[in-house]
Amino acid sequence: MKRSWVIPMMLLLVAGVAIGLSTATLDAQQRNLLVSKQTATPPALDGTLDAAWNTAVPLTVKVVGGRNLPGGTTDVTLRSLHAGDSIYFHVQYRDATESMRRSPWIKQADGSWQKAKDPSDKGGDNNLVYEDKFAMIWNMSSPSFEQRGCLAACHTGEGKPFGNKYTAGPGERLDLWHMKSVRTGYIGQFDDQYVDDTRYDKTKSPEAGRKSDPKTGGGYVDNVSDDRKGPKFALKGNRPAPPYWIVDAEKEPFDDSKYKAGDEVPGIIVAPFTGDRGDISVKIAWKDGMWTMVFWRKLVTGSEFDVQFNDLKKPYAFGVAVFDNAQVRHAYNPGVLKLTFE
Repeated sequence: MKRSWVIPMMLLLVAGVAIGLSTATLDAQQRNLLVSKQTATPPALDGTLDAAWNTAVPLTVKVVGGRNLPGGTTDVTLRSLHAGDSIYFHVQYRDATESMRRSPWIKQADGSWQKAKDPSDKGGDNNLVYEDKFAMIWNMSSPSFEQRGCLAACHTGEGKPFGNKYTAGPGERLDLWHMKSVRTGYIGQFDDQYVDDTRYDKTKSPEAGRKSDPKTGGGYVDNVSDDRKGPKFALKGNRPAPPYWIVDAEKEPFDDSKYKAGDEVPGIIVAPFTGDRGDISVKIAWKDGMWTMVFWRKLVTGSEFDVQFNDLKKPYAFGVAVFDNAQVRHAYNPGVLKLTFE
C-alpha cells in the first residue's frame, strides 16, 4: 500500500518540475504560502512581469462564492518581492469583463437626469452598474483570523442582506487593502482601511467594524448637484462618459446643453488620498479577460491602523477577495493564507 502511494507522488513531483513548477513552488502551493523574495532591484511598477519577478514564487488560490463570476469563482495568482524598505505584490486573475460603469447619470428623453441603478439593490448591494475591485485583508491582532481567515470577520444578516464585517473581541484589528478600480485604482492607489470589533448599529455604526485609515486630503465623493437632480461637474470639455470617473483637479462645471438623450456623466469625483489612507500604490490593467496589478507599500509604515512587516522571520496571515462588478458580494479564499519572507 505504501509503495502504490509513493510512486504516484514521485510522478506528480516529476511532472510538476517538468511543466516548470519548482520544488519551492509546489511546497508553497501545498502550504498556502506566499513567499516574498528579497531582490536587489525593485520590479517595474507598470504591471508587467519584468526580470525582477523571475525569482518570485507564484501562489495560485481559488476564490469562491462571488457574484457575477462564472460559477462564482476564479483563480488568483500572487507573487511578492521585497527590496530595501518596501514590499511589492503582483496579482493576476481572470474576469471576462472590465466593469467601470459605476452608477453614472443618464440623460432622459424629457431632458431630466437619472442615476443608473441595479433594480434588485435593496441598499448597498449593487451588482449591475458598479466597478471591479480586489482586496487583501491582513491579520493584526485577531486569534480567530489565524485559524479561520476571512470568515472570522464576516457575519451574515444583522440588518443587511450581505452581513457585516467585524472582529471577535475588543482590541482585535485587521488591515484591509481595498483596490476600487473606478474610485482609486485608475488613479494609482488602494483604499487603505481596517476592521475592528465595532458591532452593527443602523444609526451609530452602519458599517459595523469596517473603517478607513485617517487621511489629510483626497478621496472620492458623489458627483451630484445641490438639488440632487443631476450631476454638478463634468469631464473636461463636458464630454460624455467614459471614463466613469472625474479627476477632481480636472473637473469642469456641468453644462446640460452639451448632452443629448442617452449620454452619460460620471457619478463619482476622485482624487488621490494623502496621509495614512493613501500609502499603498498600485498600477492596474485589464486586458483580454485578465486583471493584472502591481502594488507596493513600505514594510513598516508606523501607523496603528496598518499591519507592520517588521519581523521578516515570522509569517503573516491574510486573505484575498475578488469583486466582479459587485459592491459587496465578493469571491473569497476559504482558509488562511500566509506571507513569509526569504
